[in-house]
Formats: sequence, C-alpha cells, structure tokens
Amino acid sequence: MTAQSKYKRILLKLSGEALAGPQGYGIDPNRAEDIAKRVNEVKSLGIQLAIVIGAGNLWRGRTGIERGMERATADYMGMLGTVMNALALMDAIERGGAEVRVQSAIEMRAVAEPYIRRRAIRHLEVGRVVIFGGGTGNPYFSTDTAAALRAMEIEADVVIKGTKVDAVYDADPHTTPNAKRFDHLSYIDALNMRLAVMDSTAISLCMENDLPILVLNFWEKDALKNALLGKTVGTLINNGKTS
Repeated sequence: MTAQSKYKRILLKLSGEALAGPQGYGIDPNRAEDIAKRVNEVKSLGIQLAIVIGAGNLWRGRTGIERGMERATADYMGMLGTVMNALALMDAIERGGAEVRVQSAIEMRAVAEPYIRRRAIRHLEVGRVVIFGGGTGNPYFSTDTAAALRAMEIEADVVIKGTKVDAVYDADPHTTPNAKRFDHLSYIDALNMRLAVMDSTAISLCMENDLPILVLNFWEKDALKNALLGKTVGTLINNGKTS
C-alpha cells in the first residue's frame, strides 16, 4: 500500500456496456481508451488492480433464453463475450503504458492464460493488471458473482462496482427525481431491498467473507481516484449498519 492510497489491491467490476459506444452495443475503441486512462491513474497510485468485465455489449443470454435457447449455451456464449472484451481492454491499457495479463476461466491458450490463482496474485505483485475473462467458467453464474469470487481468491481489499450512477438509490434516479440515495448500506439491507447493485449470490459471497463493495460512477471525473485516496465517494456496502 502506498502512503496515499487506502487500498493495496482492488478488483474493479465493469459491465460490458462500459465498452459500448453511443449505439449501446459493440466495442468502441474510444471507450476502451477512456477506461485505460482511469486504469493507469489507479496504477500511478501504486495499487494492484484486477478487472472483471461483463459482456452485455456483445451478448445478452436472456435474449437467447427468451427465444428458447438452452440456458447453459446462452451463458457460455456470454462467457466467450467477456474474453473478447478482456482482450480489447488489454490492448487499450497496454497502449497506455501498463503491463496486462488476461486469464480465462475457459481454457483458450492461444489468446489468454488459464486462470491460476497463484499466478494471478504473482502478476499483481509485480505490477501487472490482471483481467479475468470467462466468468466463473460455469453457467448459471453472473460476472458479478465471478467478480466477488475472484476478489476473494486474490485477497482483494474491496470490490469496486463501476457504474453510470454516482451511488446506490432505492429507485432509478434518472426516472425518479426523489429517489433516496444511500452513502452506506449493510449487506443485509442491500439483499432485503433487492437493490440493483450486484446479484444476490455476489452480495452473499461478499457478506460471508466480509469483503466490502463500493459502488460509484466510473465515468465521473476523479471519482475512482478519490475513492482510492479515502475520500467519501459513492455507496459503501459492508457489515456495518446503514447510516
């Protein structure tokens, strides 16, 4: 841990839509470069960084399931999509000057390392960014759950959920002007209120292992950096009582 930063090692969870352009789908190189800039700001603080990214910009399994596709097949397609996003993000971050490794839960040695916990930790220790692709490697689990699982395996200090909203609210603040904003929540409250933060499996895993979740607006200028420096940003979810 540096003298400035609050955390030594973090796991950043991004949705696939973070890579999508104005059209809402696909991979936009400009967005990848924007993410890379923020990642390199984190690296400049001396923080060890791992990333899990979804695949909603490329494939939504729910769409296939609604048309009769087998759930497992739809989920595996989504896992492959996360690897495509991971490779795009790797390229952008490396062009920004950081060293990156992609590890996939689904073996594809030509494009990514297989996920090996101890190797991932070693990459982090020597200053590389590690991007975890392929979800958990199993159908029926979301990339939120993959993020919580990998964060615990690499002994991260916090899971940071990067979104388009500045905090957790009890309703969509874009459509509900009087939506209540939370600066702090307990895991139980987040589960009981069924807030659209992370899925219930991911929150439960974090609760059982006392791993805090910080939800913030990834695109707000300096929001991520300020959070890592210990300033009050977004919504913190942990074992404490709701403030």
